[in-house]
Amino acid sequence: MTDTSRYSRFAALRVDGPDEAGVIELVFDAPPMNAVSEAAHADLADIWREFDADPAVRCILIRGEGRAFSAGGSFDLIEKLSTDFEARTRTMREARDLVYNVIDCTTPIVSAIHGPAVGAGLVAGVLADVSVVGRNAKIIDGHTRLGVAAGDHAAICWPLLCGMAKAKYFLMTCRPLDGEEAERIGLVSLCVDDDAVLATAREVAAELAAGAPNAIRWTKMSLNGWYRQVAGSIFDASLALEFYGFGGPEVREGLASHREHRAPRFG
Repeated sequence: MTDTSRYSRFAALRVDGPDEAGVIELVFDAPPMNAVSEAAHADLADIWREFDADPAVRCILIRGEGRAFSAGGSFDLIEKLSTDFEARTRTMREARDLVYNVIDCTTPIVSAIHGPAVGAGLVAGVLADVSVVGRNAKIIDGHTRLGVAAGDHAAICWPLLCGMAKAKYFLMTCRPLDGEEAERIGLVSLCVDDDAVLATAREVAAELAAGAPNAIRWTKMSLNGWYRQVAGSIFDASLALEFYGFGGPEVREGLASHREHRAPRFG
């Protein structure tokens, strides 16, 4: 019998499984749009080490419940980051750990992205080893619209996945990508019909779980060396600039504009 008690401390996230094939599901389940709370952000940073240490887990599948993958950080968390130095310092550490723990997790990861995908959830979704996205998904890196630098995962993987020109265009303008465009530019692995996203992702996860475990893990480890050795220091700098911006005036206007459903007035 699988011991699921090891995941009980990650109370802000939902973990289903693992099933008999060794596929475990990490589910964003915070209606209506699966925004990442302060507690969920902390759990999301650390849970990958637990997955990787679980002998019953052969593949991890990330998905969102309901009509969204994940709508990013909650407004309450963002406001706290702009006013509370201790919270900003702690959350910066979590943001760093989220990226590096996903990269260092040797267990293969598959993401099933549908609907809006923003913020910390998008980090895990894009950094997954295989990302399956719906045609009408809405992928947005909204950092500059909020008034902070594009930190999180953007600098470590977007230029490698889709090229510098596309990375700059989408990260600086915050224009949304649907699934077809995300696949076309190489940001995600596969684009399928919206109603086939989860089934396709589960099929890929089952295939990886049934494969040669060491060969797959070691292939992932070697390929992720591109992230560690080529872009790690760039990511560290982007993260520092992002969280420096959380203490500045632009994020206050960005947050106010989101809450008031209007265009921001920077400058």
